[in-house]
Amino acid sequence: MNKSELEEVKSNKKVRGKKVPLKIIPLGGLGEIGKNMTAFEYNDEIIVIDCGLAFPDEDLYGIDSVIPDVTFLIKNKEKVKGIFITHGHEDHIGALPYILKQINIPVYGTKMSLGLIEIKLKDHKMLNDCTLVMVEPGELIKLDNFKVEFIRNNHSIPDSCSIALHTPIGVAVHSGDFKVDFTPIDEKMMNLQRYAELGKRGVLLLMADSTNALHKGYTMSEKSVGETLEHLFSKASGRIIVSTFASNVHRLQQISDCSIKYGRKIAFSGRGMENVSEAARALGYLFIPEDMIISLDEIKNYPNDKLTIVTTGSQGESMAALTRIAASTHRHVHIQEGDMVIISAAPIPGNEKAVSNVINDLIEKGANVIYKAIQDIHVSGHACEQELRLIQALLKPKFFVPVHGEYRHLFTHAKIAQSMGVDKANTFILENGDVLELNKTNGEVTGKVPFGRVLVDGMGVGDIGNMVLRDRKNLAENGIITVVVAIDMKNKIIISGPDIVSRGFVYVRNSEELIDQVRDIVTNVVESCLDRNITQWAEIKNSIRREVDNFVYDRMKRKPMILPVIVEI
Repeated sequence: MNKSELEEVKSNKKVRGKKVPLKIIPLGGLGEIGKNMTAFEYNDEIIVIDCGLAFPDEDLYGIDSVIPDVTFLIKNKEKVKGIFITHGHEDHIGALPYILKQINIPVYGTKMSLGLIEIKLKDHKMLNDCTLVMVEPGELIKLDNFKVEFIRNNHSIPDSCSIALHTPIGVAVHSGDFKVDFTPIDEKMMNLQRYAELGKRGVLLLMADSTNALHKGYTMSEKSVGETLEHLFSKASGRIIVSTFASNVHRLQQISDCSIKYGRKIAFSGRGMENVSEAARALGYLFIPEDMIISLDEIKNYPNDKLTIVTTGSQGESMAALTRIAASTHRHVHIQEGDMVIISAAPIPGNEKAVSNVINDLIEKGANVIYKAIQDIHVSGHACEQELRLIQALLKPKFFVPVHGEYRHLFTHAKIAQSMGVDKANTFILENGDVLELNKTNGEVTGKVPFGRVLVDGMGVGDIGNMVLRDRKNLAENGIITVVVAIDMKNKIIISGPDIVSRGFVYVRNSEELIDQVRDIVTNVVESCLDRNITQWAEIKNSIRREVDNFVYDRMKRKPMILPVIVEI
């Protein structure tokens, strides 16, 4: 068979498409919050939707963020044609700098998404090495096997889109994060008409946001928050400090509109808030007159009733601006009697205690704190049950895969889809790394690809494993005992030490008896080893570690890390 005949066979195979399945491979975002990333493979082509990070759990000591394992993409890098971004939130774009260093492929996204991505790539000094392709909602990107269509939706950030993949065996719709808002701040409604058109033609697969699947009814419109803000601004007599997500540009616009109405200058606090507000204004998504914005250095020049400070820290993050304000460690802002602090966000699961601590500190310092439990000062950017049903009714998919959420969210969303007519056998609750193969009539999970979490700690990516985390956990919970002893191996005698150093275990000056007992144990262990002609460091260290560990546990019921250090002279 010559080259032209071979190409013809390949072409016919693509056209028929009956024996070539569409493969859906989630690499993150299932059964967890964040780290959203899904690969789609057809024939010799792979595209990726989103590339997000997750924030570390409490047990990930010292870890900055968690990104997906992209071993599968690296092994198939000649097939990967691009990463398509639904919107600019961290859990959808945050991993891009790390992933693009491993596999540099084009990134497609709307203007706001790419504006935020550019900030990240500049921070990593790699913007000039990357290819960013701007698309408009409604635009169609044509590849060999895929046609990728961006469909406008509503979320808590401008330019958010769903993505429809037109493939030889049917249309797969990935909702991205969304809600159905009939009165959006930017007056750009979700394109439900396009959803209905796709539904009439037939949709093979729907993958949809499950974050609020447990919540009945509809998600409130973002404009409802504006009404609450208007009421609060109208009665405030001192400074107003508002904490919200930096990426919630629609919320920033409403805060700014209220500030302008009541003659308040606006100061942004926090690096993320400053970056996003500057980018949103430059791109035309946030409209604030230049003369209404001041720096934090200038707030001392204005009376309290003429100031609004917009800050990060709505989740109680330890280094965020609001937390530092509450702790009186912020350089420019200190709580004064009469300040109104508005926390315009709901705590992400796991952050409740941190947020509560910040609220308590603010109230103790004299602030009037307004938060979601006492005022309707936040609405979600994710669809509730009735909106999920609406999308099912419009698209009428043959297959359904719930995404974006913990298992309970995915399970509940699957039940919603089945109640709307999706066959139970055609509903798949996948795990990260699963390979779901679909054809026009049936689907099956056929295998697994490498998957997991890659930990980012400072400049290190993937160099922190379970052993290091275990040690960090042990150090945090039990501390460390360092044993230093100098040995003359020739004469087999101890010439210095043992010296005992404790950190995070006991305060040495108050535990001299215990330390002396540990010192005696180490002396006996070393002398015993030398008497038995054991001179290998590893054996002596293991003996020290074992005996000290047993003694400390029997005496204190604690398990500190034992670190023997032997100096040979």
